[in-house]
Amino acid sequence: MTVVNDIVLIYMEDSPLFFARVEDISPDIKANWYHVKFLILTVPLQVVTWILRDSYIDGAEYTMGGKKMRIEKIICPGISEKVDTAEKDGQKDRKPKNAKVISLTDLKNK
Repeated sequence: MTVVNDIVLIYMEDSPLFFARVEDISPDIKANWYHVKFLILTVPLQVVTWILRDSYIDGAEYTMGGKKMRIEKIICPGISEKVDTAEKDGQKDRKPKNAKVISLTDLKNK
C-alpha cells in the first residue's frame, strides 16, 4: 500500500511520466476517495493534489482527461532484499561486522 512519504512513478499511457513523493493522503467527502498531495520531483518542483480512489493509489489503472494513468510505488533497489535476508537469518537487530562511520566533514578538510 502506498503511504505518505513514499516515492511513486506516475505513468501516462503506459509510459513513465515523472517521479513524485506522496506528501499527504486525506479522505474525500465520497467514500473510498482521497485527496492525494504529490510533490512532483522535477525542476522546478511542483505540488499537485489529485482526488483518487484507494485502488488508484495502490496501482490500479484509471483515466485522467481521457488518458490512461497508473501510480507505481518505488522500492529502493537492494533494500528490501537485505531486510528480508536479515530477518530470515535472525539478524534484524544485529550491527554489521567491521562497520565504521565516515565523517564527511573530515574528508572535506583533507
